[in-house]
Amino acid sequence: MKLLFAPLDGITGFTYRNLHHALFDGVNAYYAPFISPTVNEEMRGKEIRDILPENNKGINLVPQILANRSDFFIRGAEQLIDMGYTDEININIGCPSGTVTSKNKGSGFLRDLDGMNRFLDEVYTWNDNLENPLALTVKTRIGYETAYEFQDILDVYNKYPIPLLIVHPRTKKQMYKERANLDAFQYAYDNSKNALCYNGDINTLEDYEYIKKRFSKIEYAMIGRGMITNPNLANEINGEEKLTLDQIKKYHDTFYDEFEKIFESDKHLLFKMKEFWNYVSKNFVKENEICKMIRKCQSLDKYKAYAQIIVESYDLKEYNKQGLNVVNND
Repeated sequence: MKLLFAPLDGITGFTYRNLHHALFDGVNAYYAPFISPTVNEEMRGKEIRDILPENNKGINLVPQILANRSDFFIRGAEQLIDMGYTDEININIGCPSGTVTSKNKGSGFLRDLDGMNRFLDEVYTWNDNLENPLALTVKTRIGYETAYEFQDILDVYNKYPIPLLIVHPRTKKQMYKERANLDAFQYAYDNSKNALCYNGDINTLEDYEYIKKRFSKIEYAMIGRGMITNPNLANEINGEEKLTLDQIKKYHDTFYDEFEKIFESDKHLLFKMKEFWNYVSKNFVKENEICKMIRKCQSLDKYKAYAQIIVESYDLKEYNKQGLNVVNND
């Protein structure tokens, strides 16, 4: 199964991607956090900096566009093509952020299936007329309010030649809470006319194996928070050794050094390192103790002392086979 690194806005930018690619890699592609074209002729500066080719050398990067107007999407896609992204562009119909959905974008678009249908019709018609059509993949959720919406949503997707439909089986309302709804993904597995990618709650090798066994015909899995927590997860899935304390130490030190170059203030760097441990602490037996220790830090000197104690004195967890639970989150 091919492994895709999910985009997390504010986390998996090019600095992080380059770091992960250099230390771990193991994935078939990295998906960039979305860009959102507007009325401007082209995106500039920080709008586009994250996906500039010179910032992503050697990385198989898939850009993602968030839009609910086909003219905006097409304008953005044409700019990406000019930048050299001539293979795949991902359409974001899954972001659950309130600032996004309030504008009827991301998973907010799932409330307007007529509008979404028109958008997809215009975008895929434009793509069909290109001399070298793109692989326009789609990332989606299963509904806005409830999973009962998913049947009608999938009916719309089935009208279009989507090379890969990436399904995160939660609703917008759920955000990232509760367990992923595997019954809803099962419906897609049984009824989708397009190739599927599973996305959601793959945090361990055992989670991956459960998904692979249950949905044996899918060829793609997308992992986001699980890969941020355990940056070695893709390699474990590919049969390599499990994450070690030495790897975490190197990961931490490189992360610190790279973001120290970016942030002008100690406060911002300290916040970023606290975010780092919010995920990575989950690999440790005493994760709550580690989180409390890091939260108390008010200076980088104190932080560095605590970080050294963690990597030298705390033990990693041993994960047991448990599988994911099937739930109906309606």
